[in-house]
Amino acid sequence: MSISKKIGRFILTVLKYLSLLFFSFVALLPVVSCVITAFKTDEEYQNTNVMVLPHSWLNFENFINAFNKAGMGKAFVNSTIILVCVLLFSTIIGTQLAYVLNRFTFPGNKLIRNMFLFASMLPGVAMQIPVYEIMYKLHFINLLPGYIIVMCGTDVIAIYIYIQFFENIDISLDESAIVDGASYFTIFYRIHFPLLKPAIVTSCILKGVGTYNEYYMANMYLQDKKNLATVATSLYTFVGPLGSKYNLICAGVIISLLPALIVFITCQKQIYSGLTSGAVKG
Repeated sequence: MSISKKIGRFILTVLKYLSLLFFSFVALLPVVSCVITAFKTDEEYQNTNVMVLPHSWLNFENFINAFNKAGMGKAFVNSTIILVCVLLFSTIIGTQLAYVLNRFTFPGNKLIRNMFLFASMLPGVAMQIPVYEIMYKLHFINLLPGYIIVMCGTDVIAIYIYIQFFENIDISLDESAIVDGASYFTIFYRIHFPLLKPAIVTSCILKGVGTYNEYYMANMYLQDKKNLATVATSLYTFVGPLGSKYNLICAGVIISLLPALIVFITCQKQIYSGLTSGAVKG
């Protein structure tokens, strides 16, 4: 190998690692500043730079105040109820819809698929005006079940994930089950549903993260911030016209991240298995 090629390869390697370090720094900087700010007292936060370390890493007063004043206990309960219901209903509806669209040929099948694709291209914010009008007419504003219905919606990405998995399941399984006298309902829940586990894990991760972190729709449909606050909306207790208490907000952010971190640590094997299985075709 010539010297010029060695120099070129060395430069590319250096640039690769420098870019990796740069993007890692950009990604970790907000997290590090949030952790630092969460342990600062009000005086420290007002008089020091964001990246200046706190005097004590044992200052848990901000976490206690954030949890109590923002009502995060109630917010965690509401978010858990919403998350469980949304994932349950979205999985049941999405898998059944994908099963029908993939396994049955009927007039309008292709039209329905194209309509789902068209719906995914529409801006979500623009669609909130007619959706809000419908929810208001049905008196679903400020009701937890109403918000759950809105969040369930039709998850287009999840449906296409399920359809892709159904296309990899041999149709001969259905034919053999029908010969043995199984109904379509039995075929779906006894044969297909267990095989969809990787796809369900993948779609639940995507849907769960979005639902747990949703602020815009929660703020719009759950206007009673005292009784119907979610984890995302509860943190805005410390934002007001006289200023924001970012040390308490950062403490609340860390508290809100703990459940997700615990779930990831305890279930990372299943999560990785679901994602990698969902990425492999055939």
